[in-house]
Amino acid sequence: MLIGKAFTDRLLTEDEARTVFAEGLAQLELEGRRVLLIMPDSTRSGPFGLCFHALADGMLGRVAKLDVLIALGTHAPMDEARICHHLGLTPQERAERYGAVGLLNHDFRTGLRAIGTIPAAEIEALSGGLMSEELVVRVNARLFDYDQIIICGPVFPHEIVGFSGGNKYFFPGVSGPEVIDLTHWLGAVITNRSIIGHQDTPVRKVLDRAAALIDLPKACFSLVVKGHDDLVGLFFGEPEESQAAAAEISALVNIRWVERPYHTVISIMPDLYDDIWTAGKGMYKMEPVVADGGTVIIYAPHIDEVSYTHGALLDRIGYHVRDYFLAHMDRYQGVSRGVMAHATHVKGAGTYIDGVEEPRVQVVLATRVPRERCERINLGYLDPDGLILSEWVDREDEGILVVPRAGEMLYRLASERPGAQGCC
Repeated sequence: MLIGKAFTDRLLTEDEARTVFAEGLAQLELEGRRVLLIMPDSTRSGPFGLCFHALADGMLGRVAKLDVLIALGTHAPMDEARICHHLGLTPQERAERYGAVGLLNHDFRTGLRAIGTIPAAEIEALSGGLMSEELVVRVNARLFDYDQIIICGPVFPHEIVGFSGGNKYFFPGVSGPEVIDLTHWLGAVITNRSIIGHQDTPVRKVLDRAAALIDLPKACFSLVVKGHDDLVGLFFGEPEESQAAAAEISALVNIRWVERPYHTVISIMPDLYDDIWTAGKGMYKMEPVVADGGTVIIYAPHIDEVSYTHGALLDRIGYHVRDYFLAHMDRYQGVSRGVMAHATHVKGAGTYIDGVEEPRVQVVLATRVPRERCERINLGYLDPDGLILSEWVDREDEGILVVPRAGEMLYRLASERPGAQGCC
């Protein structure tokens, strides 16, 4: 049963949000059950303190066990102090009220359980013929220590799946590398520009099919967040229906339509992105409105690392357009396709003809990643200390756009605003 409340012209009050949380929990048989709450890491925005407190307060005393699993995907783990801060937990609260709640990190390399296989023919059908290979589905084995799984996380336009949320918190959130690699590469082959901001995508179909193999009771609170943590919508139900309802509202509040493309975009990345692996969203969300031959500058003076998890591999393969990787798949045998997908999403669309790579957009890092490393990985470099932002703002009429707190709002051209929601 889908429950929810959403507005496009005002925020949900805390009381309204707590009512949806309470009504959702009332739909579940929780007495004496072991419950695992899956939530995103600190690279996602939302009122997670409100979410955790409302859910924990609604379950403690009813359930036999309550733990939180951070859906890291391939991101770096969070220590307990950082998780507590992310969930709005004070040290006193942790010690006095929520001490029994386990705070767990997912690890995509270890502690996994195989739960089934999707045949190659089915992958071919789900992917629209773009892939045809057997997919072994593995997830965090801890899931099966619980009687009820509850997802709680936001729904934003997303470069791999179209809109995030729902079963994406299983894949890649708490999954093994097989589903991560296949679905991310599928999204890369389709391309960011074709998939981002669309709900009905081949990647979503694969994720939903994989989630059907998780033979546990599953429920989902899907948040619609505008800005940093402004809650405008909250839905509860099965992961698929809850996410779909939230995606409809997210499309209204998290897509900004502009009349013409820009030749220069400066994406100012907030502190929640601490490496280029996560700050690449400054390109993903802006690519649709950058003119051919234009430039995206990812401005993040606080970042000094390409990827805390995959940096060495990215140093080796570099950032390239999709067709470059497709032309050299033999060379990249054994390389994670999930990492290749990130590399081509950041580089953006382009061509590779007769040995010449031509990206449609130049991507420049104004970060603490040194010039030599930027050149090695095939991205541009700009000294962040030499970029005076005040000289660039309010110049949209000149084709220059400065985006504060980039990475969540998707920019698209008004001329591409068709009624159809499909992609590819």
